[in-house]
Amino acid sequence: MSFRFAAIPDLAETPTVAVVVDVMRAFTVAAWAFARGAEKIVLAETLNAALELTRGNPDWVALKDGAPVPGFDAVNSPGLVRDMDLTGRTVVQKTTAGTVGALAVGDASLVLCASFVVADATARLLRAERCEDVTFVITGEDGNADEDLACAHYAARRIGDVRAEAAEFVSRAGRSRAAADLTDGLRRGYQGTHPDDVALCLEVDAFPFALRASRENSLMVVRPVMSPAPGS
Repeated sequence: MSFRFAAIPDLAETPTVAVVVDVMRAFTVAAWAFARGAEKIVLAETLNAALELTRGNPDWVALKDGAPVPGFDAVNSPGLVRDMDLTGRTVVQKTTAGTVGALAVGDASLVLCASFVVADATARLLRAERCEDVTFVITGEDGNADEDLACAHYAARRIGDVRAEAAEFVSRAGRSRAAADLTDGLRRGYQGTHPDDVALCLEVDAFPFALRASRENSLMVVRPVMSPAPGS
């Protein structure tokens, strides 16, 4: 299996298999939404598109980056989503990087959304699918986000070595600019953060499912997919 690590602007053509990485915080939030009972997540291209979806489906839950604003039910914070009851709900998610990356590779034959909390589950699914070429789409900082690169490198390592340890990769992510920005935002009282956000984003292999995105009619929809058991 060969790996490529690419920024969104570098995707000259649609890869066959794409793993879209956003550690802080889109796909950590997505995993937590499913852990809190969400049925599916719809990725919106714009804020207006997200609001239009919820206007047509008033029982859907909309979330976005940044501070709360009218029309959105939640913000892109794992600490805040962790405390929500999303049982049976559809979540509409619009973020600056993660959702943009997933939509950019929407025509790939396999699209997975990844963060540390689902990294091993992602690796197990890729191994089970016997994928030959995997493109990790690094969404943050124009492909330079060290937390996303660290997560992608960890997942790639786990594909070939099921006993690979996460410590060095988590340490890299913890020193990233995104982690520092979240910590600084909390210190400044920024409403879009929670005290546990960084720790939750750095939690490794918390969930047994991967996040698979695919087109359903005109929408890009993410659903949890149980990965093969470790060692299988």
